[in-house]
Amino acid sequence: MNEHTFRTHDGTELFYRHWPAAEAGNTDTRGGAPGGWTSEGVGRALVLFHRGHEHSGRLTDVVGSLRAMGVVEPVFAWDARGHGRSPGERGHAESFADLVRDAEWFLRHLEAEHGVQRERTVAFGHSVGAVLVAAWVHDHAPALAGMVLAAPAFHIRLYVPAAIPGLRLMQRLRRGRDAPSFVQSYVKPRMLTHDRREAKRYADDPQITKQIATNILLDVHDTGRRLVQDAGVITTPALVMVAGADWVVDTKAQRRFYDGLRSEHKRLRWFPGMYHDLLHEEDRDAVLRESVDFVRDVWDRQGTLPDANGRARIDRAVAADREGFTRDEYEALTTPLPVVSPKRWGFAGQRAVLRTVGRLSDGVALGWRTGFDSGRSLEYVYENQASGRLGVGRLLDRAYLDAVGWQGIRQRREHLRTLIRRALDASREATGRPAHLLDIAAGCGRYSLDALAGDGGAEPRESDETALLRDANADALRDAAAAAQARGLSERVKTGVGDAFDEVLLAAAKPTPDVAVVSGLYELFPHNGPVRASLRGLSAAVRPGGFLVYTGQPWHPQVEMIARCLNNREDRNWVMRRRTTEELDALVTEAGFRKVEMLIDRWGIFTVSLAVKPDGATA
Repeated sequence: MNEHTFRTHDGTELFYRHWPAAEAGNTDTRGGAPGGWTSEGVGRALVLFHRGHEHSGRLTDVVGSLRAMGVVEPVFAWDARGHGRSPGERGHAESFADLVRDAEWFLRHLEAEHGVQRERTVAFGHSVGAVLVAAWVHDHAPALAGMVLAAPAFHIRLYVPAAIPGLRLMQRLRRGRDAPSFVQSYVKPRMLTHDRREAKRYADDPQITKQIATNILLDVHDTGRRLVQDAGVITTPALVMVAGADWVVDTKAQRRFYDGLRSEHKRLRWFPGMYHDLLHEEDRDAVLRESVDFVRDVWDRQGTLPDANGRARIDRAVAADREGFTRDEYEALTTPLPVVSPKRWGFAGQRAVLRTVGRLSDGVALGWRTGFDSGRSLEYVYENQASGRLGVGRLLDRAYLDAVGWQGIRQRREHLRTLIRRALDASREATGRPAHLLDIAAGCGRYSLDALAGDGGAEPRESDETALLRDANADALRDAAAAAQARGLSERVKTGVGDAFDEVLLAAAKPTPDVAVVSGLYELFPHNGPVRASLRGLSAAVRPGGFLVYTGQPWHPQVEMIARCLNNREDRNWVMRRRTTEELDALVTEAGFRKVEMLIDRWGIFTVSLAVKPDGATA
């Protein structure tokens, strides 16, 4: 066994253990030469994610058992930030989304340093680690061979009445304080396993932390609920293992998650009488044998065709507007609810209030005038300055601007600015000249102008980068031109009316763009044909080695309320068909780009991705 560190997205060095490939039948967990390792197994790996409060050292015995059962592939296990030998305050991270992003960076490191291929990798998570794996698969859509979820903590049993609302209130009251708050675990070793020796080993382990940050506990709760509700978008082969006598997490949530999965290859295994720590229970060999059987089956089904997984993803993406979970959801949202449905009358009441009293809020009034998805409406949300009439209007406007979807939009703006700026800088470094940017659905142009100016400042950067901002709405472009002039960018920024789905128009863009941007557009249109045409046009336009920055919306907690209560820029019901990260990324891949980075808000609503057009790529 070898010990290493890797640098994650914010520069933090996280610790991990590596058990190299071993000869078949070799149970020495210290690793060694590949020996009986065959060419068919090249690139395969098993990546382990430990339970909450724990660390990768707790999995050393698990790896030993896996080796004894014939798993000769390389095995890796990390210490999540704030755990084990990784840095950070014990049990704390800025958000659970940061931990999920760490997982993506961990896999990238394994690809670069150990020759791991993600399409041949199986992720194995336990408890909170299983939630992390499922969230990574849902939000980032890594093309994994499969995932094993042992006692996933989709719903933690807190036992204290109203614990979650109380913790939320405490978080609000503490807002603005530097020091995080913590909750101490109530879980005793005897609640985890029947094996007394394993319970004592857990109790005596000095690297186990009993505390968890309040924000992480709430994030795990919210993420688990989101994953159970939205499991239907997950197509990765999955094994879900349930502890039949689990004191720590709710097994019903695990079953609902499994039932919702649309993976072609999925298994549910129930272990009656077992406690939460399935990997250290008395009959843990049964759990590990089940895991090994699944992993072997996944690898055997995969065969030796490295591109099979990618081709299947593209085929699913192309058909996703005709069949699949989000298409079914879209059809349901476009269908009126039954007259006798209480939900119908509830939404009708909300819409009536927004149409009348809601207009006292300037933001709501603007939404009704221009469409809640219009560039001007988004510009108002970006400004985030509550205003309204008759006193109460300002309070209503504050509540409107604080809706989770609009909070996500503002975070998306920050992520856009970051990745556009990164693409512009990378282009200059590669070509030795100022980059040219093409934004095909710019609206009022806020995020592109921010990136050109540098970090959203009022003064432009000392640079001669140029941009062409296009949009179908001439009024929005006039606002964009005025904003460019106000920031001293009018000599470098041009505007023009254009159809973002016109493949020929996009392909003929001049000057040749080094960076193309498409934000807040594709998620507004349900059908994939126009999106594919748009991406083909961009692929033809962008220079080889150039970049594409694009946004997605894989999930939205208010998607039904929006569909039944708000209007879009065409004065119709604002019904959205969500595109999963897997679907959108596959369409981008089909067009000839390769995704290299993705940012997502902590609620999991909006993604911003950066892709490169490899040298020599053709549309």
